[in-house]
Amino acid sequence: MESLIHFDALAAPIVAINCDTDQILPARFLQKPRSDDFGQFLFREHRFRPDGMTRPEFVLNQPSFRDARILVANHNFGCGSSREHAVWALYDYGIRAVIAPSFGDIFFINCLKNGLLPIVLPEQIVLPLLERLSIETARRISIDVPAQTVTLPDGAAHGFELEPFAKACLLQGMDEIDFTLSHQDRIDAFERNRADAF
Repeated sequence: MESLIHFDALAAPIVAINCDTDQILPARFLQKPRSDDFGQFLFREHRFRPDGMTRPEFVLNQPSFRDARILVANHNFGCGSSREHAVWALYDYGIRAVIAPSFGDIFFINCLKNGLLPIVLPEQIVLPLLERLSIETARRISIDVPAQTVTLPDGAAHGFELEPFAKACLLQGMDEIDFTLSHQDRIDAFERNRADAF
């Protein structure tokens, strides 16, 4: 995982309410190994026609949004099934943060476990931003993870909540397994002491 500290990137709008994990990553791709590039399957039904041709009307296929690394989404983004693969698809595509008024609960947790930053901001901030991004392309957003702030295209900065352990993992580019392995010496010592006790 990449560390996420200070991040400035193009933002793309996902205006649909209740954009679920099956839209983010269709179920037919769930059997693929993690080593595959799940980014190619992101929003598959929205990005591509049945014949494989791209849908030019979809936001991530539009030239001004192809390099977006931040999504600004509507209410309940990532609802539906608990598939972690949806987060893998976003991450492998290059998305590093999603800003929305609300998220599916399990999706939110899966984001933090996989190096993707979900940011909850009030709808009175997000909905006008969605509208603005739909009209004004090539707009950038800056994220400061240590300070837990987002600076929007209009220059306004807003704070966001982030649980301390998740924040530490994002800053260091670590997942929970990496964090556990960083304590290998202590784990080995515990196991030796435990064996000696018997």
